[in-house]
Amino acid sequence: RHHRRTHGGGSSPAGAGEGAGVNPALVMFDLDGTLVETAPEIADAVNDTLAEAGWPVVTQGQVEGWIGQGTGELLIAALSQATGMAAAAVRLDPGLAPLSARFGHHYACRCGTRSRLYPGVNAVLEGLRQRGTRLAVVTNKETRYVQPVLAAHGLHDSFDRVVCGDTLSTKKPDPAGVLSCLVEFGATPQMALLVGDSSIDAATARQAAVAVWLLPHGYNAGQPVADCQPDRVVADFAAVAACLGLP
Repeated sequence: RHHRRTHGGGSSPAGAGEGAGVNPALVMFDLDGTLVETAPEIADAVNDTLAEAGWPVVTQGQVEGWIGQGTGELLIAALSQATGMAAAAVRLDPGLAPLSARFGHHYACRCGTRSRLYPGVNAVLEGLRQRGTRLAVVTNKETRYVQPVLAAHGLHDSFDRVVCGDTLSTKKPDPAGVLSCLVEFGATPQMALLVGDSSIDAATARQAAVAVWLLPHGYNAGQPVADCQPDRVVADFAAVAACLGLP
């Protein structure tokens, strides 16, 4: 990962006005549905796993509704849907561990095959890097799945810190991941911004007292992101760039 000097203290607070500061010292991003559209290949891997076990497959739309709590919880939701078992029963079933292992195999094979960076991501990351902004990913996806996704899209060296769903003892909406980034880079909440796509990201940011901008193109269980009352709804990464004052 790049190690750059922390940006000076003259940055505008990202939470000013309507999340208006154009020069946060630290910008944190969610991964799935924010930087990368991952649902198609996650659905493929889920259905590879279900079909192999002799169960009916699920739709990509269903998978999109389950994204957000981490891949383990997503698989439990899919197995519950396919088998008719309650999620709590699936979680306790001794068959879950081998199925999780099979899913891991299938997802490793599918990773990068049908996911894509949202348009404008690279330009925003590069513009922020040139400005000296610290960059982090804070995701609920497990480390073993995060690294291949980042690598598949050329993002493996793009961030100063990557906090995955299993990096700490808790995950979003617990603010620990965001707070750990603030500590690592010596940033106050007023110097930081979280860019995400869901109510989970909004709740995380609120608990950390950090400004949050939400993109509508991701996975928010089918609900409008405006309902989460973020500091800003940003239509796409061109809008993110404009709000950050990037060229």
